[in-house]
Amino acid sequence: MATTLLYIKNMVCDRCVKVVSQILAELHLPVVSVTLGSAVIDRELTEEEKHKLNLLLEKEGFALIEDKKIRLLEAIKHAAIDWVQHGKMKTMPVNFSTFLSETLQKDYHYLSNLFSEHENITIEQYLILQKIEKVKELLSYGEMSLSEIADELGYSSVAHLSLQFKRMTGFTPTQFRKLKDHHRKPLDRVGE
Repeated sequence: MATTLLYIKNMVCDRCVKVVSQILAELHLPVVSVTLGSAVIDRELTEEEKHKLNLLLEKEGFALIEDKKIRLLEAIKHAAIDWVQHGKMKTMPVNFSTFLSETLQKDYHYLSNLFSEHENITIEQYLILQKIEKVKELLSYGEMSLSEIADELGYSSVAHLSLQFKRMTGFTPTQFRKLKDHHRKPLDRVGE
């Protein structure tokens, strides 16, 4: 019996995996696995099942992805999120472009051109936006110093982090930390 690999847009966190798993269970589909951006079902789906699944996914802010280029764009976003949010930048002995090329088995220049063409920002800009959201998260917790945050996210200095943060948010990290509303974006909305 053949399995079906489904690509799912906007899956960016463990909670997303849980929600998609619940939707698949609700439809009584034989799930093999659910990971960020995809799910494997232990048989082929009928068109009616795909339609029902897509409707339920869309209610939760997800969607099935059929187009190969769109799947690749989602994979680039997931890799960037993984790099920043799950600390890969600290544990990997390579830079992001090498990590991305190796992860997706594609030439970085091709990925970069595709991303810029469809998202209207570069991969580097998207990565910076992800880092800024992570800085916002860490600042809002108040548990780490700015120096520790800069080190955690691979900034060369606190000054570099502060300058980039001010340019992207309009606030210095200190001003941001004092705000009541920390203006954080969901990870799947970064870059919009």
